[in-house]
Amino acid sequence: MRTASLRRTCAALAAVTSLALAVTACGGTTKEDVKNEGGAAASAGKADPDAATKKGLTVGFLPKQVNNPYFTSADKGGEKAVKELGSTFKEVGPTSATDTAGQVSYVNTLTQQQVDAMAVSAQDPGALCTALKQAMKNGIKVVTYDSDTTPGCRNAFVSQASAEDLGRTEVQLLAEQIGYKGEIAILSAAQTATNQNTWIEFMKDELKDPKYKDMKLVKVAYGNDDAQQSFQQTQGLLQEYPDLKGIISPTTVGIKAAAQYLSGSKYKGKVKLTGLGTPNDMRKYVKNGTVEAFELWDPAKLGELAARTAVALASGQITGQEGETFTAGAMGEYTIGKDGVINLGKPTVFNAGNIDQFDF
Repeated sequence: MRTASLRRTCAALAAVTSLALAVTACGGTTKEDVKNEGGAAASAGKADPDAATKKGLTVGFLPKQVNNPYFTSADKGGEKAVKELGSTFKEVGPTSATDTAGQVSYVNTLTQQQVDAMAVSAQDPGALCTALKQAMKNGIKVVTYDSDTTPGCRNAFVSQASAEDLGRTEVQLLAEQIGYKGEIAILSAAQTATNQNTWIEFMKDELKDPKYKDMKLVKVAYGNDDAQQSFQQTQGLLQEYPDLKGIISPTTVGIKAAAQYLSGSKYKGKVKLTGLGTPNDMRKYVKNGTVEAFELWDPAKLGELAARTAVALASGQITGQEGETFTAGAMGEYTIGKDGVINLGKPTVFNAGNIDQFDF
């Protein structure tokens, strides 16, 4: 009863003063504060896998960018799952993939509205951490998906696949296409993107294998998940490195923009392109010979798993501790790994032989 009363007091304060003041006034005194301080690594209490799934919850989704087709697909998957579980879905977010301040503001808004859980794809892990901790202090379960923050700032992270698998397989795909020889470049999103940077580190580590001794990474360029900037960065790479043999773009916006440039240039079919893209974006470029193969996971499934994780946390079925298991509907059983990470599964490789089997 005391916790509920304090929450109502917080909500009232938030209506007349800033969220930060409201959290300060009510923070640090409730059991929920103690339980959630420090995220997954410090969650108190035990999970009850047999607990009933709570209905009537409100689950907020905060993607990096609301008008990005990738996140539209992911969040639709989340919305479908939330509704199937008998709860309410709401999506908020910035229109720019680099609006970190906007993301912080939306986290604060969801906290002020006292949603039961939120799923966030972090643009900048450091910038979001304080706001996410405040959400957790208010008893809100926090799941990150697609792009993580630090473990202490959320309860669980739903990863597209193993970061190592994604980084290494993209190098492997490109190496096969260029015969393990030549200069290559990486066209990433923002320099602060957690997922991109993690994958790139594994790409660099993969390239240390002796079988890649004749391949050289000459540059990592950043298109900031903006189509025009990514297009221009591709053009710049080819002007700066005329002997470039291949490009890896681990971003759906970047790979599409790079394919668009290559398909209308003298480099079509000569400079190989792979990375992470959606079948609907890349189908044209696979069929016209610009791209041989690329990979991705199903973003709708990623969003669905994020939603089911959020509801499982809010229902007390899991706390985010390593080794806990839960059933994500028809998706099957998942086990929480180190630092609260849940891997969706292996990436799928798309090529001319299978791309028409997918629609997202």
